[in-house]
Parts: sequence; C-alpha cells; structure tokens
Amino acid sequence: MLSAKSLFQEILDHDESFRLFCSIAAGGESQGGWENGRIAALLPPQCRALAPKVARHGADEDKHGRIFHALMKKRGLSAVDVPDDTNYTMLLERIGIGLGHARLRSEEPLTERDVVVYLAHSRVTEQRASEQMALLCKHFGADPDLGRAVRMISADEDNHLAYCHEELLRLARAGHGPAIQRALRRCALAEIRVYRDVSLAVMAHMGRILGWPRPKAALLAAGIHTVYAYERLAGWRRMVDLAMPQRRDALGGPALPAPGFA
Repeated sequence: MLSAKSLFQEILDHDESFRLFCSIAAGGESQGGWENGRIAALLPPQCRALAPKVARHGADEDKHGRIFHALMKKRGLSAVDVPDDTNYTMLLERIGIGLGHARLRSEEPLTERDVVVYLAHSRVTEQRASEQMALLCKHFGADPDLGRAVRMISADEDNHLAYCHEELLRLARAGHGPAIQRALRRCALAEIRVYRDVSLAVMAHMGRILGWPRPKAALLAAGIHTVYAYERLAGWRRMVDLAMPQRRDALGGPALPAPGFA
C-alpha cells in the first residue's frame, strides 16, 4: 500500500535518492541561514532589538544544513547539485516572495516594511517546514539513524514558527496589521503553488532514480495536485492566521548545539 511512510522509507533506503533528498534539504537550509544572517545585519535602527533572534534563526538553519550533510557522510555519501526545479527558496524568490538576494547583498539598511515582508515570508514557509518535520518525526522519530536528527530539526522549526507569530503580532499592535495580512495572503497563495511544483519535480527525480512504474508516478502526481486543490480552496488560510504561541520568546538565546552532527 502506498503511504507517506512507505514512500519516505523507499527514498531513504536507496543511497542515490537519500543523497538527493538530503542535498535538497541541506541546500535550502543553508540558503535560509545566509538570508537570515544578512537580514540580522541590515535591520533598521527601530528593529535592532530583533537582530539576536534573526541571527539565531539563521544559525539554526545553518545547523540543519550541517546535520543533513552529516547524515550523508555517515553513509559515505556526498552532496549532489540541487536541480533548479527542486530549489524551493530560489523559486519563491524568482516570483518576488520574501526579500531578494540582490537586496540582501547590498549594504542599505532594511525598512520596517521589509521586516514585515521577511516575517510574513518566514511565517508561511516555517508553517510548511514545521508540518513536514512533524510528519518525519511521526514516522521516523524512533529510527536509530534519523530519529535524533529529525526530532532536533522539528523542535527548531516549531520555535521558528512561534517566533514569527509573536513578532508579527507585535508589529500588528504597532499599526502594521493591514500590511501584514496582505503580505501573508500573497505569500501563502504563492507558496502553495511553488510547493506543488517542487513536490512534482522532486517526485519526478525520485521516480527516475528508483525506477517507479508510470502508474505509481501518476498516482503520486495526482495526490500532489489534490493537496494543492485543497490548499488553494481553503488550506492556505492556516498559513495566514496569527495567534500568540504558548512558547514565548522561542528564539531568545543562542542556537542549541547538535553534538554528533555539527
């Protein structure tokens, strides 16, 4: 029977598909680490109190990238080039979601509007990351090789999501509520399209590596389109709601180490 667990298990059991999976994940995390590091350096004076949390966010993302590289190294594997059609963060940037790399490479300080855009983008993408890691924890949290890594990353992603909720609510109280809602809605609707396209691309690459028959590949593609249809209809709304998290000041401290990984 085709299930999320059996699909992940098949990908993780094969060296080449595992290497591609970890390379894609590591690339996205490392890019997120760089982006957050630059944002922390460019925050405007009125937002400088946010800098340690943004820097912590970036340090966590860098750590996750190192963890995925360590998982590959443990199996005697090295990273491969990430196909462009699977590069989630790059594809979001191409359609104008988040702060562009050209902006982040400059030395011009960000504006409060830029901070709203950054946090809205993070709130949407961290929702996805938190859900994906929760799924991996559900199925592989007890795995002797992967369990500690996915539990560690999942906890960090939950912290990132909590931080985004708290900081966006703080900005909303400061009068940025309408801009935040516009940014969240725009980002959420774009993200679900990019996530669909990336999911289809990843499954196509995995299918070629693992030799999936056409009926299986077609069934997986249909499932991805079904998820997108639900998200386009109503599911995107979970990405734009804001609520004060139970975990307050989730990024108020240094990044936690990852002994044995990074």
